Amino acid sequence: MTTNCTKIALLSAALAAFLLPASAQTSNGNPSTANAPTSTTAPASTSGPASTSGPATGGGPGSVNTPGGVSKSGPESAQRINQRKENQQDRIAGGISHGELTAGETQHLEKQESGINQEEKTMRSEDNGHLTTADRAEIQKQQNQMSKEIYKDKHNAQAPNSDPTTKVGRREQHEQQRIAGGVKNGELTAGQTAHLEKQEANINQEVKADRAANGGHLTQQEKQQINRQQNKVGHQIYKDKHAPKK
Repeated sequence: MTTNCTKIALLSAALAAFLLPASAQTSNGNPSTANAPTSTTAPASTSGPASTSGPATGGGPGSVNTPGGVSKSGPESAQRINQRKENQQDRIAGGISHGELTAGETQHLEKQESGINQEEKTMRSEDNGHLTTADRAEIQKQQNQMSKEIYKDKHNAQAPNSDPTTKVGRREQHEQQRIAGGVKNGELTAGQTAHLEKQEANINQEVKADRAANGGHLTQQEKQQINRQQNKVGHQIYKDKHAPKK
């Protein structure tokens, strides 16, 4: 019995000695792998440079909102203003061509139009070429006033500029047709048209005064004087229509 116990003790000691190196390797091996996490979560985050959130959110280069909340006019707004301007000029051109607008009325209208254009130019120069919402509202208000004035002048049944049956009257009518064409085609600016029509209105007033002083007729000398003035206006129309536009 003693011999068997001794054998068992020796076998147990031998087995313990055999198992000890494997246990030591498991507990004292590479620290980075001994107790490695078993989580399947990848170290790379799903959020990165491709994320849709960032500084670019809230408007890009095409945005019409600027710092400070001041709304600017985009291409569409500028197009509406320009289209309204062209429509007004077409109406004036039609009024000139059909004798609905006298030279004096046209001068007054085009002087107003020129003033609106200059004001718009000033507004844009003060705001990097843009118009604010307030600027656009002001221009629209002035254009509305112009529209009403055009309608009123075209329907006031005022007498034509001159008698088209006379040589002086036909010449004046011809000059008005040239001016109307220049306005409609954009060859004449509002300022140029106002200047030309001022000259025409002065000639018409002179003709009216001369006729009143001579029983409704013009003397030969008066006709020659009017002809010279009309020649001057004719040359000015040609010059203005072919001058570079700013």
